[in-house]
Amino acid sequence: MPLSSGQRLGPYEIVSAIGAGGMGEVYRARDMRLERTVAIKVLPATLAADPQFRERFEREAKSISALNHPNICTLHDIGEAPGPGPQAQEIRFLVLEYLEGETLAARLAKGPLPLPDALGIATEIASALDTAHRHGIVHRDLKPGNIMLTKSGAKLLDFGLARTRPVNASSVAGGTALPTMTAPLTAQGTILGTFQYMAPEQIEGEEADSRTDIFAFGVVLYEMLTGQKAFAGKSQASLLGAILKDQPPPISAVQPVTPPALDYLVRTCLAKDPENRFQSAHDLLLQLRWIAEGGSAAGVPAPVVARRRSRERIAWTTAAVLGAIALGVGALAVAHLRETPSPVDPVQFTITPEENSTLGALAQFAISSDGRQLVFVASTQNVPMLWVRPLAALAARALPGTEGATLPFWSPDGRYIGFFAAGKLKKVQATGGPPMVLC
Repeated sequence: MPLSSGQRLGPYEIVSAIGAGGMGEVYRARDMRLERTVAIKVLPATLAADPQFRERFEREAKSISALNHPNICTLHDIGEAPGPGPQAQEIRFLVLEYLEGETLAARLAKGPLPLPDALGIATEIASALDTAHRHGIVHRDLKPGNIMLTKSGAKLLDFGLARTRPVNASSVAGGTALPTMTAPLTAQGTILGTFQYMAPEQIEGEEADSRTDIFAFGVVLYEMLTGQKAFAGKSQASLLGAILKDQPPPISAVQPVTPPALDYLVRTCLAKDPENRFQSAHDLLLQLRWIAEGGSAAGVPAPVVARRRSRERIAWTTAAVLGAIALGVGALAVAHLRETPSPVDPVQFTITPEENSTLGALAQFAISSDGRQLVFVASTQNVPMLWVRPLAALAARALPGTEGATLPFWSPDGRYIGFFAAGKLKKVQATGGPPMVLC
């Protein structure tokens, strides 16, 4: 039975209904002791009556209330109160920080976010995940509906509580507890709700860990940047099948100005095997901050970056340059007519993956400053690493110790190759040897 305005739950007085949250009805309330506005989330009666649920819920709530992070909605208290009427069941509820704003789901209904806004929100959520994971708490139900956009930044809701409510567990292999549902799975032909943010291991009945949150984070970031769901289906079976075996189109195919490094970051988050994702939210956070600092140039080869940065300067000097060209064009034309052009031999070759290796959808390579060597990223058994090929040779050789490498580049003297891996900037000798961490 819904609560009414003025009803008391211990020291909390209900002001108005807000809506349905992932774990039950949500109300705006007044804390009569501390004279502050709070949010009250009433748990479903079927869960409140389960002794095992109550014990686990209270234990996890204590851990969550200890989280102190500006991008995590604060859990102030848990409580219980008699229900209305003599036969009513006892009411169990959460007392949460009251937030004003809109959910990310509501914002995405209007379309994709601008790149700077998406990066800002993603960085805040990754920071929240990093803090929670360090405390041993996994969200398990990360989705746009659980992210509130406020004036002070993004806030992650329902942290760590999703595990306490199994939904349709029998319909998925393994029968494990699934995330909470804010919208039911309805008739064929509709887009499904929370299931779109589940990781493959959740579908297969395995225990969720921090890498499960990282997969869901990748799905949310993909949606923020493109305005489209990463995975979709007209039925529960087709949706779960898409999550298990399909790859969404690259973000750059939908939003061409997306930094290549951001495309790579999302693809890594969405790896089917948890071992091939970022292994911690901290590594993910470092990558996001690096991309945010580089803007649209992040992950773009140096010559392209230089052109982008010089466009404004070129625009201002174009008129003067055109004037100089106009004065000298006649003399240059005569001079070139009298010259015999030097023959130029084009260099053409094909990069093919070595045996048992594959090149990624986004080519990552760099040519040494003397033009004699090429470094590129190829994967063996889904593990990316660096390969070096002299342009005069037909085969490339792998550089051991560079597993997980991305975005390679050469040192000016061609002796070293720089690259990123596991949230660190590293270098390795082009001839091979143990990589060194730079920062």
